[in-house]
Amino acid sequence: MRLLLLEDDIDYRESIKEYLESLSYQIDDFEDGEEALSAIYENKYHLLILDIRVPTLSGYELVKTIRENGDNTPVIYITSLTDINNLSLGYELGCNDYIKKPFSPKELKYRIEQLIKLFYANENSQKIRLKPNFTYDILKKELYLNEEVITLTKKENEVVFCLISNKNQYISIEQLRSEVWEDKYICEADIRVCIKKIRDKTSKELIKNQRGIGYKIDREE
Repeated sequence: MRLLLLEDDIDYRESIKEYLESLSYQIDDFEDGEEALSAIYENKYHLLILDIRVPTLSGYELVKTIRENGDNTPVIYITSLTDINNLSLGYELGCNDYIKKPFSPKELKYRIEQLIKLFYANENSQKIRLKPNFTYDILKKELYLNEEVITLTKKENEVVFCLISNKNQYISIEQLRSEVWEDKYICEADIRVCIKKIRDKTSKELIKNQRGIGYKIDREE
């Protein structure tokens, strides 16, 4: 799962990034609001963690801009601002949650998990039902067949989650390369090999592909 972190205090940013990476999140971190906004336009993120008072473009302005452009990616503000007017402004612009600095890393972990559950799982459930007869627990990051966990590598798991989070839409090789590998030089054959290994561990019917378009995993609605 890919998250964006915007924080201009380098020590604070590095400590947050290191902790979240230890939880297997993929983190793109920035100290500048304009750079963060450019990254949001270029990539797909599952959640944004934003400081408010940062150089060039504030966290407020960033959220206002992406919401006006139809981007509903969940947002958590991390800030020392606690005045009710500041809190109200953030929610009016479209943030989903606030965490007051300083905070416990575990608090951030739980806030992230709650938003992920709300945005990416079926209603009142953290498990997504997939065709044919699979389920995926988005908090545990585990794929199941008939209640039995299927062992996937970290990269295989990231591919599965990327396909699931795009809700029955085909995802191109280029999108997978950007969202999962972040390496424009990774060859297409390596990506196809990864998908084949997932199919070998699960079913050929789990990941569908359409020549020239891409891959998808169908969710049961």
